[in-house]
Amino acid sequence: MVTTEESVVTVSIREGHCEGRGEASGVYYHAETAESVATEIEALRHDVLSGINREELAQLAPAGGARNALDCALWALEAKLAGRPAWLLAGLDRPRPLTTTVSIGADSPDAMAMAALDYPDAVAMKLKLLGDSEDAARVQSIRALRPDIWLGVDANQSLGREGLEKLLPALVTARVALIEQPVRAGEDEVLEGLNSPIPLAADESVQVEDDLPGLRPYYQVINVKLDKTGGLTAALSLARTAREMGFDVMVGNMCGTSLAMAPAFLVGQLCTIVDLDGPLLFARDREQAALYSDGQINCLPDIWA
Repeated sequence: MVTTEESVVTVSIREGHCEGRGEASGVYYHAETAESVATEIEALRHDVLSGINREELAQLAPAGGARNALDCALWALEAKLAGRPAWLLAGLDRPRPLTTTVSIGADSPDAMAMAALDYPDAVAMKLKLLGDSEDAARVQSIRALRPDIWLGVDANQSLGREGLEKLLPALVTARVALIEQPVRAGEDEVLEGLNSPIPLAADESVQVEDDLPGLRPYYQVINVKLDKTGGLTAALSLARTAREMGFDVMVGNMCGTSLAMAPAFLVGQLCTIVDLDGPLLFARDREQAALYSDGQINCLPDIWA
């Protein structure tokens, strides 16, 4: 499947002369769409106009795209009203530029190699796999083209235990550094006893903090996405709790503009792996755009808060 268009939802919340904005794409594998997210947000209009705060929002709305857009807008508004940057309110150090992966969509090995040529400045790439007989060739084609880069793969639940074991030797030879979501969410126990020399990351298998204890035996890395967690508030908490439990933490995105990358960029300050390439996949980004240079992303304050 080739995606040629992506719909996002933007929320603006104003108080006086200050405005906070948030963006969400929704969680596609939970059947969220821009339309469904917008409908959920509209249902909370009265609460927002009544002055809801982020803690109250978490009690009223479930994790997902609607809460994400509203939560991020409230963060940005709070920062502007306080006259302090959001990173400071979040208890973070001053943000630094982050090395980010760029994603290469699943296709034939030759087509993926050609797609990789579009990112000559990339220092890290994440390859999408399909769980078929060409996965090894897909990885080998990119590694042959770019022997210098950090390389990860995202199976999107397609491999299963047997497929993963079969593919592992090729991944090791290609110096793959991360395998993301090799099995179906909810079937993670099939990984029990697997001795993988490459760290495994949970993506679809982890939505919120309550998911973490059940994943500890099977994964070493947790992929945090704001659309999954329901906003920056929950994403920061998930990242910090995962680190306390001994996981490495990755920040990702459901695709989005620079408005969505900015709060995720703050979560990235707590992460060892960053996958915030959403705007690179668009023909046109917002006027106030994140900066991508030499394989890094940098979000300036005026992008968001």
